[in-house]
Amino acid sequence: MSLEENKAIVRKFVEVVFGKRNWDLLDDLLAPDYVDPDYPQLQGLEGLKQMMNMYLKAFPDWHETIEDIIAEGDKVWVLLAATGTHTGEFMGLAPTGKKITIRTIDIYRIANGKIAWGRRVPTPDLAFFKQLGVVEYTEQGKKLFPEDAK
Repeated sequence: MSLEENKAIVRKFVEVVFGKRNWDLLDDLLAPDYVDPDYPQLQGLEGLKQMMNMYLKAFPDWHETIEDIIAEGDKVWVLLAATGTHTGEFMGLAPTGKKITIRTIDIYRIANGKIAWGRRVPTPDLAFFKQLGVVEYTEQGKKLFPEDAK
């Protein structure tokens, strides 16, 4: 497949499947044996669906915007800006009602026209939980990270 075709597959996954919640396309875009090395307990297409549902129950207005997309060989890198409001339970954390904004880099490997492997390089967890209001910086932390400590 060409680099542009690989980018189109990832674009459709982000913008249509996740963005418009068109779950019907998942089977067309993801390999049934999809792998995410960071979440070995959630492998395969069904595992990914479970993880996506967990996030969307906690952040039902979750939205991702592609800021940049690069392809090389069978890999596609995507810089995403994501927002969502925490209105459902997340990892045992009761809803806070807080809106979060994060940036991530997602890396995908395309095989036979489908996403076969994916990994998300997230915003540090501390910043994520700080935005939810469940982590507070110490006085030293506020000095080191003044912009984040607001």
